[in-house]
Amino acid sequence: MKSVSRWTLLLPLAVIVLVIVVQALADTSMQVVRHAVFDQYQRWQPRVYVEVPVRVIDIDEASLARFGQWPWPRNLVARMSARLTDAGVAAIGFDVMFAEPDRTSPTAIAELWQLAGGLRQEIEALPDHDRLFSRQLTQSDAVLGFALTRTGNEAKSPARKAAFVNLGESQVAWVHGFAGAVPALPELENAARGNGALIFVPDNDGVVRRVPLVLRQGDIPLPTLVSESLRVAQAAPVIFLRSAGHLQQMTGNRDNAGVGEIRIGELSIPTTPQGEIWVHYSGHQKARTLPAWRVLEDDAALASLAGHIVLVGSSAQGLMDLRFSPFGLIPGVEVHAEALEQILTGHYLERPAWAQGLEFAALLAGGLLAGFLALRTRAMMAAGACLLLMLAVLAGSWLSFAGSRLLIDPTLPLLGILWSFALCSLAHHFITERDQRWIRTAFARYVSPNRVAHLIEHQEDMALGGQRRTCSFIFTDLAGFTSLMEGIDPARAVALLNDYLDGMIAIAFRHEGTLDRIVGDAVAIMFSAPLAQADHCARALACAQEMEVFASDYARRLNEQGIPFGATRIGVHAGEVIVGNFGGKTMFDYRALGDPVNTAARLESANKHLGTYVCISETILAEVPGAEVRPVGKVVFKGKTRALAVFETLGPSSAAGRAPLDRYLTAYRALVADPAAAPRLFAELHAEHPDDRLVAMQHRRLQDGASGELIVLAEK
Repeated sequence: MKSVSRWTLLLPLAVIVLVIVVQALADTSMQVVRHAVFDQYQRWQPRVYVEVPVRVIDIDEASLARFGQWPWPRNLVARMSARLTDAGVAAIGFDVMFAEPDRTSPTAIAELWQLAGGLRQEIEALPDHDRLFSRQLTQSDAVLGFALTRTGNEAKSPARKAAFVNLGESQVAWVHGFAGAVPALPELENAARGNGALIFVPDNDGVVRRVPLVLRQGDIPLPTLVSESLRVAQAAPVIFLRSAGHLQQMTGNRDNAGVGEIRIGELSIPTTPQGEIWVHYSGHQKARTLPAWRVLEDDAALASLAGHIVLVGSSAQGLMDLRFSPFGLIPGVEVHAEALEQILTGHYLERPAWAQGLEFAALLAGGLLAGFLALRTRAMMAAGACLLLMLAVLAGSWLSFAGSRLLIDPTLPLLGILWSFALCSLAHHFITERDQRWIRTAFARYVSPNRVAHLIEHQEDMALGGQRRTCSFIFTDLAGFTSLMEGIDPARAVALLNDYLDGMIAIAFRHEGTLDRIVGDAVAIMFSAPLAQADHCARALACAQEMEVFASDYARRLNEQGIPFGATRIGVHAGEVIVGNFGGKTMFDYRALGDPVNTAARLESANKHLGTYVCISETILAEVPGAEVRPVGKVVFKGKTRALAVFETLGPSSAAGRAPLDRYLTAYRALVADPAAAPRLFAELHAEHPDDRLVAMQHRRLQDGASGELIVLAEK
């Protein structure tokens, strides 16, 4: 007992070591939690918006409605730039790319229309739009943008307008690096005052929490739109990079590697070692933006822009310049604007160099105290003390953010306190038997091998709750199995069903799908859970096609033996769901919840109404564009209002008597393009290929007075 007691007293220290090891090994997961905490702090206390000379010129939906779709002709952009310049703005930052020549220029139009003779000469004599824009750029304090790519040719580099000077040792290697670049047209680059990178480096969850002020292509430092706009606005020729070690020179602390500060003109900006600033979002502010159409049409609106840095970007959803923030999706140009506002007001979020040391100290003190109390005091007293310790850690982290704008992560101390309390509260025999009980519990709750393997590697996932994930789903059903049960010996029918299900599930496992559930003769499979699979749509489609081949061959062999085994119907769809553990403490049910699951089931059921065997959605096809399919139509399921484009895979189940694909596509296109001809075309196809069930369905509904490609299903 004495040795056991000494060993038990070491448990708090062992737990602290364990937490440190977990933090080191699962750094990405810890970052996700840390960022979630910091995001919540921002939602609780967003930055108070203060009007500064920064405005967003928004190419919004109203502007697109007035002046046409993007990209606008460069002569129109030149006109906008001229009006802003005349209004006295300090700098114009274009958060849009000008990497290709203007297709609406007179010469391009003459070439496109293949004009000849005098008319072509007259059109080509008109001013070139890019030249007009270039000429205007020479008269404006404008910053163009370029993109950086992880791969590409380093020889293709953007024009460098800013000079970089290192104060202290060069720390350029710390900033985010890229190999290739997509610059603006040379004519435009040469004319502009500035040139900055239009790129963010979001975290693993896609959220933009930091904005870089300097990036690099190879070993060459490059400014971003934010830093270059500040430089041009101040007419500063140089951007100074001060190393973190140089900042600490007076104190003798040279341990801080990386960039510590960036100086642009009169502004000194503290940064992360990677040359970024943390964004403290204020959320969308109406006062921050001015629609582009007002810049082009409303002289009064321009009067308020004198001395401002204006960023030209778009909030239109169709232009897809949207970024994830702690508050959800926002236009990318607003992220740039928020960063500029923070710099001009001196408002910075900081994760100081000593933050990690403080977090480890809190882990050590809190973990040891919680473990000691759990070992030496009564359970309720220890639990209360543990709760107070955790509340103190959370309060300290929150007050650091709210009062001093410091990012102190409470996750590590909280884990140490909680785990130390939990482990030290358990008896030694429970600790030694815990892994065996966990493995038995895991195998009792899950059937998919990939799920079991995932749990063995990630025990932390054995918890109730779910997460958002985009997944693909397969639903299958066996037609006529009830009749089969009535026609043959039930034991024989069950044996056949088990053999069938074994083959279907084996196919799913080969494609690394997760068995969601088995309901009688129906099977539900999901992909991209628990492990994310970037190609989950392709996996699901390939799995469904192999299932169809197996099921068709299995039914054929049994039918040849005189056993009326039915055909298998399959539905495939993808979408965002909540996936995770649901249920209670006694039993877990790992599954996905969401409308895409129901839609996949509806697709499977729709086969019997559509005359198909395998139906896939437009979502799946969009990710696997080379799939061999036939369009079925835009289907509105019962209880739904939105139509979904549905396609039939060209598998063995539909091969017999199938109409030629080209003729079917011709008839299908006529449903929209030539509704009067569609009934005749499908009637001819049906007469020539009466066994084509999809053609028969189309023919039947057209005969019943339907038209077009919209199919409304009255039954589930």
